[in-house]
Amino acid sequence: MDHNTIYRQDRIAFLNTHASLPAVAEFAVFVAVTITQWSERRKMRAALRQLPDYLLKDIGVSKVKARTEAEKPFWQS
Repeated sequence: MDHNTIYRQDRIAFLNTHASLPAVAEFAVFVAVTITQWSERRKMRAALRQLPDYLLKDIGVSKVKARTEAEKPFWQS
């Protein structure tokens, strides 16, 4: 595991072991997590859009399925 993964796990463990957050903080965390998920989806779909056929075949994804996933808006899971 790299340093960033360990650091993230430490932060998650810290949040899990402490008391509930105030409502405003919970909302802020929800917004931050949602924006992070959207960003990751956007990046993954952009990368998927650029994969050549032989790599799609290697990961077991058809061109049609890759194109369908890549064309989804970032907010859709």
